[in-house]
Amino acid sequence: MNSILEALYEHAHEEKTAERICLADGKTEITYRDAWEVLKAMVSRWTEEGVNKGDLVIIPCTQNAAYMMNVMSLQLCGAVPVPIEKGAGSERLHSIQDDTNARWYLGKAPEDISAESLPGAKFPDDIEEMKKTAEALSDADYPLPKSTETAEILFTTGTTGKPKGIVIPFSSDVALAQNVTNGVHMEEDNVELIPMPLSHSHGLRRTYANLYNGSTVVFANGVLLVGQFFKLLKNYKANSIDISPSMLNILFKLSKDQIADYKDQLRYVQLGSAPLTEEDKDRLASDLPNTRLYNFYGTTEAGCSCILDFNETESKKMCIGRPTVNAKFKFVDHDRNEIHATAENPGFIATAGSQNMDCYLNAPDLTASVCEGGFIYTNDLGYMDEDGYIYCLGREDDVINCGGIKIAPDEIETKVVEYDGVKDCACVPFPDKIQGQVPKLFISLAQPEEEFDFTSFRAFLHETLDKNEVPKLMEVLEEIPRTYNGKLQRKKLIARDRAAAN
Repeated sequence: MNSILEALYEHAHEEKTAERICLADGKTEITYRDAWEVLKAMVSRWTEEGVNKGDLVIIPCTQNAAYMMNVMSLQLCGAVPVPIEKGAGSERLHSIQDDTNARWYLGKAPEDISAESLPGAKFPDDIEEMKKTAEALSDADYPLPKSTETAEILFTTGTTGKPKGIVIPFSSDVALAQNVTNGVHMEEDNVELIPMPLSHSHGLRRTYANLYNGSTVVFANGVLLVGQFFKLLKNYKANSIDISPSMLNILFKLSKDQIADYKDQLRYVQLGSAPLTEEDKDRLASDLPNTRLYNFYGTTEAGCSCILDFNETESKKMCIGRPTVNAKFKFVDHDRNEIHATAENPGFIATAGSQNMDCYLNAPDLTASVCEGGFIYTNDLGYMDEDGYIYCLGREDDVINCGGIKIAPDEIETKVVEYDGVKDCACVPFPDKIQGQVPKLFISLAQPEEEFDFTSFRAFLHETLDKNEVPKLMEVLEEIPRTYNGKLQRKKLIARDRAAAN
């Protein structure tokens, strides 16, 4: 199969899936048959607007069925969607426009973007009208894309520098869909509730997986509107959820244990984007004792390459699971020589497989710096045990080398947030003349600092952590820096310490 569009086309023409709901959001529902017909009509509209094959189109996320129809219709048109979060700042939009030389902005561009440099294309949003238009359109006039063509360009959030445009071919989206469907043992009648932003790889790829499978996707606009989230879960009888750890934590805070009401309905919950705290993992397992729980490891460049099944695996510190069906892992030294990595001597994680990106947009040197021989090389340190489980200690800059002992900061953070009164935390390496590096802990508190019992907290750290893991320094911050999807921005904290030292 060459593309997710081809999968949708096939499901639209199969008797058992044609009338199944393909996309829904509480206001709009569209079957596979209608989705294909509407896509054809939308392509005709794009052509009338002047959108041509190869045009790059910046498309702000509206987190609903119409948004996904716009993404896929642009793909069928031969154009390349460039998803961007709704309400993205002017600086980010200008940066993406400069990098892509985009021809169009879907909708009305922000006021500081001239219509001459980035004209706005209208949303074909009247699905019922589109259905009528499509009746006279022949499938033969709408050829499906080739596997090597570009499906979309996804921009990183820039946590480790300037945001990068990642070129994703259609073949990669298919491989990622296979990694997900196989990894979570997705059934044909799957109905998945996805509150994750569709402007980024996580939510987009889970949507593709369900479309590849012929299943139903229900979109929620995040979890802050908690009543709407559970209304969608109930009304569509969703039997699976895709969510990030940070969203799950918010859901717990806003709804307490309401998710437990669906313990007999939910087959699985899949997570990703950031590590899941032990506290939230235990709470989720308690609320949903019969529900399969999965966590994916991956990047936008090589996503969904490893999966951990919490139900099958007893607690393994820093374990990210086993490789997914299309992924291959190896571990290398600084010179990219393959090594036998162990917990004591971890190597850099490299992944190969058809799920990998094509390249970085207009950045051949950057592409060459991470891609070689079919592998994408990361700065994550890890190893594989004798049972085939892979462990990730974190990025090289994050891992703390204390007297030759490698300490994973995630391990410390997982324990620290269990302490009552600690709202969030981050652990970073701090220079030490004797040991090279020692752990430094940043914490934000759920109460005024003067009311926090630091003596009791330090005693907790000594009782809970290994001797070499106990932080040698500690600092209280109002907020711990994180990205939109909950990833810690440790580089900001390390840079902060360096600036203070100078």
